[in-house]
Order: sequence, then structure tokens, then C-alpha cells
Amino acid sequence: MIRVLLFILCIVAAALGLAWFADRPGAITVEWLGYQVETSAFVGALAIIALVVVLILLWSVVRYLVTRPAAIADYTKERRKQQGLDALSRGLLAIGVGDRAQAQRYAGIARRNLPDEPLTALLRAQAAQLKGDRPAARRAFEAMLDRPETELLGVRGLFLEAKRSNDIDAARGLAQRAVKRDPKLAWGVNALFDLQAREGDFNGALDTLAIGRHNGHFDADTGTRRRAVLLTAEARELEASNPDKALALANEALRLAPSLVPAAEIAGRVLSAKGEARQASRLISRTWKLSPHPDLALVYAFVKPGESPRERLKRIKHLASLTPGDIEGRIAIANAAIEAHEWQDARDALAPYLEDRPSARVCTLMARVEVGEFGDRGREREWLARALRAPRDRAWIADGYVSDRWLPVSPVTGAVDAFEWKAPVDAIGRGDQTLVIEERPEPPMKEIEAKPKALAPAAPPAPEPVVEEVQAEASPPPAPPPPVRKEAPAHVEQRPRPKLFVPDRPPDDPGVAQAETDESPTSLERLRAAQIRRG
Repeated sequence: MIRVLLFILCIVAAALGLAWFADRPGAITVEWLGYQVETSAFVGALAIIALVVVLILLWSVVRYLVTRPAAIADYTKERRKQQGLDALSRGLLAIGVGDRAQAQRYAGIARRNLPDEPLTALLRAQAAQLKGDRPAARRAFEAMLDRPETELLGVRGLFLEAKRSNDIDAARGLAQRAVKRDPKLAWGVNALFDLQAREGDFNGALDTLAIGRHNGHFDADTGTRRRAVLLTAEARELEASNPDKALALANEALRLAPSLVPAAEIAGRVLSAKGEARQASRLISRTWKLSPHPDLALVYAFVKPGESPRERLKRIKHLASLTPGDIEGRIAIANAAIEAHEWQDARDALAPYLEDRPSARVCTLMARVEVGEFGDRGREREWLARALRAPRDRAWIADGYVSDRWLPVSPVTGAVDAFEWKAPVDAIGRGDQTLVIEERPEPPMKEIEAKPKALAPAAPPAPEPVVEEVQAEASPPPAPPPPVRKEAPAHVEQRPRPKLFVPDRPPDDPGVAQAETDESPTSLERLRAAQIRRG
């Protein structure tokens, strides 16, 4: 509305101006090159205006003709740029959906229209990766290294290619280059840290960890815990060659993570070897209160060399009293009591865990108690058989990998501080289905199979079928066939025989070797058919 009003005002002003000129006639005389021109002021003004308009039109035409080639070039360049950007967009979409042919096509278009665009190099490299042409992808990433704006993109691409090719040295060098170029990039710091930790370069990993903490790639708790784990790993390597430094590293690790069992174990061993039993005992006791572990109990038991088994039992009882509700203390007491031949103490320590499916360690310890106190091989085998189907005990586990000792790095993923002291996943909630054995007052005997008539002695018929034991082979098969009973007379009542189920996989090793091995055929046969009361 305001613009319309202004336009009307301008028209009115022009009309008033023309009327003013018309009301005031005058004469304008121009003499030039012998010519004399006379006209009124109004006509002269109109002539001047017309001349200005003609000059402006002539200048526009000349300017248009002069600037047309550059304008045409700019238009062509802009059109190619638009085509290149469109190819980049469509090519990246083709990469996302996995269309290899379209990705290659649009990568070529983008390369022709936008050869200097960083995204063009990225599209070429990703199209080559999608095609499976690793050399072409590597060349594309290498070309990015020559330009500052695409250097880090090329480094990351080459790093991923090196990882896929399992070229650890190249991957480590590229990660170091990324960290040196820009330590604020989280992927470079994390990649270098993981590679150094997996290769055992704990000093380098500690330096990289410091860089990551300084740039905020790790939170405070994670960084502190990882530093403690790396110090413990380095202390374990130096324990034999440089125990003083190992002790210093282990103490530093315990200061950062007081519940770290391996650090306390190393420090306790070194202090015990140096004769500082009191300090070692205090150190292990502090960690035991936070994380009871059998390795700590073992170091604590032998912290004073030369002690008798009974003295070690007293020491372990004191340690177990610090955590009265934990099973590790009871098991440590049972182990020490067995070593001291204090069988009743061992039974008392294990008694609370014998009712509801005791674990494999409890079963094996009870087997040692039975054979050690009474020499009862039958009860020993009964407990060992129960250990085969008992819930598995806690162990060091990381990413599904079960280890008999702590490791600083997971052998599966290379993650630092991945191992945890816990029960295996397959043992949680596992039913008692591995081995099913029924109870019977006396072991069954196999029936006599047919013998050659020339060797079989004559014998009168008996009301009960005659049975004999089948000689066991030197190495019994994992799944022996069921016993075969000969046909009995109709008047003889045949008792039902219990079925023997054998696990379809080898059971877990109970971990305790028997003092003596009875491999007679009769004993082996009875062990297979042993009828064990479920605890």
C-alpha cells in the first residue's frame, strides 16, 4: 500500500513539473559547427532526456556484448557444479542403500564435474570399498593425504583399510599420525590406546590415556580405572626382573583402584618375598574386604614362609572373618584345613553350601575331605561325579572368554579392563540336566553274554539269570551302550533297570587329581553305573 501511494505521488510530481514548464515558456539556442538551433525550454528538456535514454541503451547493449562470454562461462561452470552436487547427493544415497552400480556411476559424474571437491574423493573411495576394490580405495584415500582439509579423512580411511587387512603396524602408525595431527579426535586416541594395550606397550598406552583424559575422551572414573589396570599389567611383567619397581607400580594401582585384586596379589607377593609380612597382610586384608578372591587367600596364607599348615589355617580363619557372608572365605578355610588335616574344620566350613546344589569347588573339596579323612574312595567318586554336573564356579571372564588368570586386555576384542570375576553365563540358571544318575543300593551288573560252547562250562539251570561283568576296554568310550540282559524264564520276575544317561559333551574338569587311580574293569564299570543321591 505504501509503495502504491509513493508511485502515485511520483506521477503527480512529474505532472506538476511538466505543467510548470509549459506555463513558463522560454527559448533555448544552441550553436555548433555553424548550425544554430532554437527551441523552447520544454522541448529542450525533453530532448535532453531522450538523449540520455538513448545513451543508456547504447551502453547497455555494448556492455551486454562485452560480458556475454564470461557470463556464458559462469553459467556453464555453475551448471556443472550443480550437476556435481546432485551426483554427490545421489552417490552417497546409493552408498547408503548398497547400490554398487549407481555409486560407481555417480562417482564418475562427480569426479568430472567437481574434481577438487573433498566429498568427491570420499565418494570415490566408498564406491571402491562397496565394489570390493581395495587397491582403488587405498589410492583414493592416499590422494586425500596431499590436501590439508582432507588429510584426516584419508588417514581414517587408510586406518580402516589397514584394520581390515590385519596390518597392525600400519594401523598403529596411522593412529599415531591422527593423534599427532589432531588429539581432539576421539577415534584416533581410542584406536591408538587399544592397539598399544593389545600389543603390551603399556607405557605408550599410559601416555595415550593421559592425552585422552586431557582432551575429555574418557571420564574421570574410566580413566582412573584404566590407568590402574595398565600399571598392574606393567607390574606383573616386572615382578620377576625388577620387584621394587613392580611393588611401586602395584601400590600406585591400588591407590587408584583399591579393589583391584591382581595389584594386591602382586604387591603381597613382593612384600612377602622381602620379609615384610605385616605390611603384606594389611594390604591384602584391605583388598579382601572389597573383593574376596582365592588368589588373595593363597598369598595371605603363605605371607610368612616356613609356617606350618595349622598356623596357615589360623591365618586364613582371620582373613575369612573379615567377610563372614562370602563363600570365598569358607572355601579358603576348607583348603587350609585340608592341608592341615583338620577334617572337621573343613566340613564345618563347607556345611552351609552342601544343601542346595553345591558348586564344583565345594564338591571337589568334599571329595578331598572324604578320601583324606576316611580313605573312602566311593564317597570321593560320588563327590567328584557331583562336581561334574554342579554349577560352575566364578572365573575371570571377558567377552565370553574364560581364563584361569586375570589379563589386562580381552583376547577377543582387545578392550582394557574387560575381565570380571563372575560365574559363566551358561552356568546361571542351568538345570541339572548335564548328568542324570539315579540312586540304587547296589550297583547293577551286566548279564552274561553268549560264550563259545567249547569254553562254556556245563551248569544246571538256575531260577535267576546268570550275569557276568563285561570287561572294560583300556579307554572307555564316551557313551557306553546300555547293558544287555538275556531272556529270563517266564516265571522269573524281572526288575526294572535304571537308565544311565551320559552327557553329550565332555564334562568340566573338577580340577582335583585323585591320589590313586583304580582302573580295574570292575571299578570302571561301577563308576559308570554309580547311583548317586542328589544333594
